[in-house]
Amino acid sequence: MTNAPSEDQLRQNDEFEDDEAWEAAQEAAKLLQSIGEEITPFRVGLAASVVFLFFGLLFSGYYYVLPRDAVSLETQYMQRSGHLLMSQLNNDGSRAITDVSIEVNFETMDGQLIDSMSIEVDEVAAHSSLAGDELEMLILGYTVWEDYTIDITYSYRDYTGDYRTGGQSHVVGEWSSEYFLDKADRRYWPLD
Repeated sequence: MTNAPSEDQLRQNDEFEDDEAWEAAQEAAKLLQSIGEEITPFRVGLAASVVFLFFGLLFSGYYYVLPRDAVSLETQYMQRSGHLLMSQLNNDGSRAITDVSIEVNFETMDGQLIDSMSIEVDEVAAHSSLAGDELEMLILGYTVWEDYTIDITYSYRDYTGDYRTGGQSHVVGEWSSEYFLDKADRRYWPLD
């Protein structure tokens, strides 16, 4: 319990020169005290929870409801008893993509094709990925002491029906393991 000064002690300090100011201060103190009695820790926690749920709803709407296009292609390169390539297409968008085509070529630095892998799929659902044996390649018989080029191309039809293509080339061989993440241009509704 705090030792609050009494009303008489406050009046003796001549802090308030007139009665009107004293009354206004008393009204303000009563108002603050009544607000303090109404605002409990439970109510503060409840209000914070409502605000948190509101922002969660906004994020969920962006992530699941608003049409957006977010496609990326991950490629992992490793040197083992040869050269190992593994790729995975990620559709993090809120709509499915269709007519998906991926081609990964493993070439010498001179541009000579050593091996390739490709896949064509009718549809990749929203918030899903595409990987598997068709996107894995093991190249034997080529030295791990040389540099090589991985040439990646992909194409798909986005949620608006537009045909999108992209690609990237990566030089590999300096490190025994390398990871590449190629992102397609993003498209957001209503900024189409």
